Amino acid sequence: MTTITGGCLCGQLRYEARGAPDGMGFCYCADCRKASGSGFIPFMGFAASALTITGRMHQFHSPAMRGGSATRNSCPECGGLVFGGIHGVHDSHTIYAGSLDDPAHFTPTLAIFVRDKPHWVAMPEGLTVFETMPG
Repeated sequence: MTTITGGCLCGQLRYEARGAPDGMGFCYCADCRKASGSGFIPFMGFAASALTITGRMHQFHSPAMRGGSATRNSCPECGGLVFGGIHGVHDSHTIYAGSLDDPAHFTPTLAIFVRDKPHWVAMPEGLTVFETMPG
């Protein structure tokens, strides 16, 4: 079984993911662009049961597309953005691929919220593309 590790810039907020992710791709929504300071955010989806998360986290909540709230977790020390969802509450989490210890674990297959992609962002070929969220 594959183990994927990562964390924030200073190493205080860490995770270990067991097994393959449920999906990997790029999100071009305005929320992800603002959170990442880039034109997109690379993400990997995991069941909560596959993750062990250690360290303190700062949570930021913003309105979600389908109602409710989206939660992003960053390190309160260095500010590094690490994962999405509320640990211990949600049944799945989004790991931000920029936080991986080994970036070779990230192989994107999809792109979401492509309707919001800035014209200056190049999108890799071969991705399954969704104008908003799949399904």
